[in-house]
Amino acid sequence: VLIFAVMRLTKPTLFTNVPVTCEERDLPGNLFNQLMKDDPSTVKGAETLMLGEMLTLPQNFGNIFLGETFSSYISVHNDSNQVVKDILVKADLQTSSQRLNLSASSAAVAELKPDCCIDDVIHHEVKEIGTHILVCAVSYTTQTGEKMYFRKFFKFQVLKPLDVKTKFYNAETDEVFLEAQIQNITTSPMFMEKVSLEPSMMYNVAELNTVDTAGESESTFGARTYLQPMDTRQYLYCLKPKQEFAEKAGVIKGVTVIGKLDIVWKTNLGERGRLQTSQLQRM
Repeated sequence: VLIFAVMRLTKPTLFTNVPVTCEERDLPGNLFNQLMKDDPSTVKGAETLMLGEMLTLPQNFGNIFLGETFSSYISVHNDSNQVVKDILVKADLQTSSQRLNLSASSAAVAELKPDCCIDDVIHHEVKEIGTHILVCAVSYTTQTGEKMYFRKFFKFQVLKPLDVKTKFYNAETDEVFLEAQIQNITTSPMFMEKVSLEPSMMYNVAELNTVDTAGESESTFGARTYLQPMDTRQYLYCLKPKQEFAEKAGVIKGVTVIGKLDIVWKTNLGERGRLQTSQLQRM
């Protein structure tokens, strides 16, 4: 009686084409070049570029990375000529450690007429790596009073987007320098919106990733902070003990907890991701 559909919601991508061209003295002459100029998907004046001006809808499920938001569209359609009652749609996300309810509402719909739908959009910020299973269940009552129930499973993998390595350098004073090496291990460029260090309660932090030019602070990585696939970037921070702790001899030397990194990036057409490391510890 009821048909169940689930579709992942992602941003579109720019259309790519394969340019076909030849020399003017070849047999096709200028035919291929003219066809590319007439193609509405190519960039005018740069027809031989693979990247076009049009957007295309996602053709597959795509990759999901830790720290991103998983969004999905759920639809239940009454494909019969009968009215069904007490329809309850439930969506759970099963991970290796927990089961989360993602349904927007837990209330049942009183009735669903023929050719009508119940639609829902779910969102979840992915916080675990590994296998995730979206469990969608539907229960309803037919016109004859028979109670029906069915469910579907949608399995996907959550991948690691960044590789973060840290190095600590202890100065002769109580200062500690932290070098964070961040590598993009996805297959697409990232716009690094923010990489900051949230220090523990005993330290103040100074970011050493900018330079002063003509009275203005500029990033050492340039105006456009894109991180290409498999590229690595180093960030440097200086931690100084707060005055009340620096005055107590020996207290700071026993402190191993430094703080945690907060990383925010954007991919594709502005899809946002965020990772926060666990507490960083120095020897």
